Amino acid sequence: MAFKIISYSCLFAFFISCTTEKKPKEVVLYETYCASCHMAPQISDLPKNIWENNVLPAMAARMGIITKENHPYNKLPFNEQLAIIKTAIFSSKPIIEQNDWELLKKYIITMAPDDLSPIEYNFDSEPLKQFSIRSVNIDSTHGGLFTFLKIDKQNEKILTGSLKGELNTYDLKTREDSLLGFFNMGITDARLKGDSVFVTTMGRLNPSEVPVGKLVRKVGKEAARLVDSLHRPVHTLYIDLDKNGTEEIILSEFGDLTGRLTLLQKDNYGFYKSTSLLNLPGTLRVIAKDMDKDGKEDLVVMAAQGDEAVYILYQEKGLNFRIEKVLRFSPVYGSSWFELVDYNGDGFDDIITVNGDNADKSYVTKPYHGMRIHLNDGENNFKETYFHPLNGATRVITRDFDQDGDLDFALLATFPDYKNHPEYNFVYLENLDSDHYTFKQEHLADTKMGRWFLMDAADIDGDGDEDLVLSAFTYSFTPVPKELEEAWSESYTDLLFLENKLH
Repeated sequence: MAFKIISYSCLFAFFISCTTEKKPKEVVLYETYCASCHMAPQISDLPKNIWENNVLPAMAARMGIITKENHPYNKLPFNEQLAIIKTAIFSSKPIIEQNDWELLKKYIITMAPDDLSPIEYNFDSEPLKQFSIRSVNIDSTHGGLFTFLKIDKQNEKILTGSLKGELNTYDLKTREDSLLGFFNMGITDARLKGDSVFVTTMGRLNPSEVPVGKLVRKVGKEAARLVDSLHRPVHTLYIDLDKNGTEEIILSEFGDLTGRLTLLQKDNYGFYKSTSLLNLPGTLRVIAKDMDKDGKEDLVVMAAQGDEAVYILYQEKGLNFRIEKVLRFSPVYGSSWFELVDYNGDGFDDIITVNGDNADKSYVTKPYHGMRIHLNDGENNFKETYFHPLNGATRVITRDFDQDGDLDFALLATFPDYKNHPEYNFVYLENLDSDHYTFKQEHLADTKMGRWFLMDAADIDGDGDEDLVLSAFTYSFTPVPKELEEAWSESYTDLLFLENKLH
């Protein structure tokens, strides 16, 4: 998701080689303070100016070293201040001596590089050939602000939700668009079921501790609030986990300083009981899959803030879960999405991840952004076996697009390297050799149609192969070249259809 704030209180922890010599004091301080909060990043992962101007002040505030310049409540409304205070994230008293803090700070700034090396793309990339391009405008206004996109094959429609709360359907047969309703806040999920429309709204786009998201059911002109006070929910899963005939709802509440994965269970009176399964900020997607082959659906979850990780929640009796952390990433990675697929055909699901969320206090082009393949050893232990570099990678979809028996990848980058490769905002990786991780890359050459934020795949034209749909989000998270920003603001393209040329 593009609204991540790193848990800076622990950012200074990092691994060093073991020696028999007495450790310097700054190393001891590293190991003493927050060494277990999350995977320790390398100091070299961020340049000096970002450490000094952004990360270290935020880190200091969390450690109770609060000044006028780095006050966590500065310029915030009262309700936001109150919500932050309740989290107890920021210590009211210093938890480190001032001299020790200065030593830590000096050491980090000394060790940090002046700049980061750019990604070296040691492969060729060609303009897109696998797909033909068709632009679609939903309305007559310039630019797009879509926070939700879903291809609903059952109803032959594309559902879109906007930051303003507009829910629309685009009919794949008639190519007509219809407004289903207005829900006041940014929409992150919508579901058509019978005569009902279920809609999840996230509340505030920008980071906030005030929980104002909602889950609403609309029938005709009447709407009923099923659940409120949700903390920036960004993903919704409907599934009958315990197979009792009644669906549960799993909400990924991305939050800000805090967040959670929430299970909603419906009682006999039609009300929902809320249970927190994971109390973690940055929870952004959950996939249901029987990972231990016991006949019960488990939950595979990505958390993308602070302690960036992938978890498996193994379902036990009574909708209780046993939690295991199976992947962990540096807190500066900006984990954005994951897929669960059997990449190598051995019968066990592997994990495909992308990291490239760059809309936070550490904005800089990062050489460790891209897609990673993590193979399953058969016991749900995962090992990274391949990395494909891509600045700003935020979405991945895995399909056999060319129907040759292996898995290809569609990658979307909301934060590409605009200086060197702005055309890598969307790339397609054709799998040439799965065993040796050999891919042919194609890219979307026209960079002026829109800034792409969401993506879905299905056979939208009914010809037997998988197509793609991208949605635009004309919003300046980060610096963008003026000519692109102007082009996006004048563009009428809301959706971009990439229709597979295979058939």
